[in-house]
Amino acid sequence: MSAPAQTGRGAAGLGARWAMVGLVFLATLINYLDRQTLSVAAPVIIDQFHLTNFQYSAIIFAFMLAYTVMNGVSGPMVDRLGSKLGYAVCIAWWSIAAMLHALARGALSFGVFRFLLGMGEAGNWPAGVRVVTEWFPPKERALASGIFNSGSAVGAVVAPPLIAWIILKSGWQSAFLAVGGVGLLWLLIWVFVYRTPPNAPAGASTRLIPFSRLVRSRWVCQFTVSKIFSDPVWYFYIFWFPQYLKSARGFDIAGLGKFAWIPFLTAGIGNLLGGAFAALLLSRGLGVAAARKRSVLLFAVLMTSAIPAVLASNVFVSIGLISTATLGYSGALANMLAMPADYFPAATVGSIWGIASMGAGLGGMIFSLLTGWVVDHYSYVPVFVGFGILPLIAAVIVWRLPERLTYHEGLIAQ
Repeated sequence: MSAPAQTGRGAAGLGARWAMVGLVFLATLINYLDRQTLSVAAPVIIDQFHLTNFQYSAIIFAFMLAYTVMNGVSGPMVDRLGSKLGYAVCIAWWSIAAMLHALARGALSFGVFRFLLGMGEAGNWPAGVRVVTEWFPPKERALASGIFNSGSAVGAVVAPPLIAWIILKSGWQSAFLAVGGVGLLWLLIWVFVYRTPPNAPAGASTRLIPFSRLVRSRWVCQFTVSKIFSDPVWYFYIFWFPQYLKSARGFDIAGLGKFAWIPFLTAGIGNLLGGAFAALLLSRGLGVAAARKRSVLLFAVLMTSAIPAVLASNVFVSIGLISTATLGYSGALANMLAMPADYFPAATVGSIWGIASMGAGLGGMIFSLLTGWVVDHYSYVPVFVGFGILPLIAAVIVWRLPERLTYHEGLIAQ
């Protein structure tokens, strides 16, 4: 296991590191506002441009393709440029790409702009994980990761009512322009506020493991495979939940604004519960690896509630069960976000998370196209059943991760 990253221990240091993770929380919130704008606007856009479910899934596929490829680039880029400049480049790119959606005139142009958005958004998690690793010791990383990742849930909570309101008032084009502008505003704050931890270990930025060596590590490969099965579940709720409420449950755009945020509120709670549960296990003497694995398994079991959700006749029971599944996803992810830093040097975690996110993107692409095809030819029932089972597969893979690494597998002794 790598040595804990050193951070400021005084009152100023404590306040500074929570302020930094607060900025990452806001960036992640904005990331999901940009991502969710299309999801909320989808019923309007699908009707206006006469898109099929498969065409919509192809637009999502374009986003996931760019997201997958660029994770392999953005992780190493952030490790080399550093957290401040690397994060700035990513959010500038994705904010401009979000605003370009206002120019879309059909499936092809939406696909192009979603591809550009995916290129930029891929950098958020490698950069966020690196910031947490720089500023927090191992015992606090799951909680800090849960806090910054809860920005995704809060963004998804805010998006339905906010985007629906903007669409009803000014049209869907204005929604894309507004959320892109918020990202550029964050960029100005980040450039002037973010700084490297004052007590960071000397030479930390130079302790890099070659990318080619990381991809040969059994731990990294197995962790990446787990993401292939875990993250498509979240992408389904992000990209398809509003459309599910409209087509299967009869909601209009106003109804989406009132209720489509609920599963993402519980996802935000799950981020905090995931970190708190791991901290509780650690406080009782359990090892770091064992605490993370037990936490992932527990929250993966909660995600099976997707199966009865699609079978429930009462729509609010269905939303409640889906909300339980999203809580489970974020609780598991809070621990998975912290895992690479438990094993590898701080200067390498961005690259590792980039590799793992490539797996997540690959799974997202495959299961997104399958979702569109299955919904067009059958119904949402087999889709929900599948996304209730996939988390258990991911949890078993995480459970079998090696708890110790050899030098040959990629660990650099510190």
